[in-house]
Amino acid sequence: MTGQTPRISAIRVQPVGGAVELEGLDDLAATLAGVFRASCHVDSAGLDASFAFDNLRGQYHSTAILMRLQEADAEDPAARILGVTELDLFVPVLTFVFGEAQLAGRCALVSLHRLREEFYGLPPKPDLLRERSAKEAVHELGHTLGLRHCPDWRCVMASTHAVERLDLKSADFCTRCARATGLR
Repeated sequence: MTGQTPRISAIRVQPVGGAVELEGLDDLAATLAGVFRASCHVDSAGLDASFAFDNLRGQYHSTAILMRLQEADAEDPAARILGVTELDLFVPVLTFVFGEAQLAGRCALVSLHRLREEFYGLPPKPDLLRERSAKEAVHELGHTLGLRHCPDWRCVMASTHAVERLDLKSADFCTRCARATGLR
């Protein structure tokens, strides 16, 4: 990171691929506004993601969606766009991803697909879904601030490739990461 403290001025939460409940996005927006001390609003118009579907995998390529989100980028360089989707996401080198972001960029993407208990054959737990989606959103937005994965497994910036690890980590930045974001 440079000596300049990154800041997020505003966050636009963008539904991607349809079927995303706006009420849940409002809750997420309120959480993100508190964490990043920035205005946060939900865009009611969704982004069609059919262009990113991979027939062989039966999943959606997250990097392609990020690139499309970037095309709708706002004029404010400190603003961020967070795409939220119910679609199952992948990058070519991984079986799936919970999300992806542009490192030190302006766009991030989170999938609720594998954050839902129903994906694992369990009954729905709305509170757990809210907690998981907030952690993943904060994590991906942290990448847009230039943060890389943190070695502290409790930090929200710790790498997580399984939902069980996501449940173990905190929803907060560790001291080092919080300092790097200018939030502490």
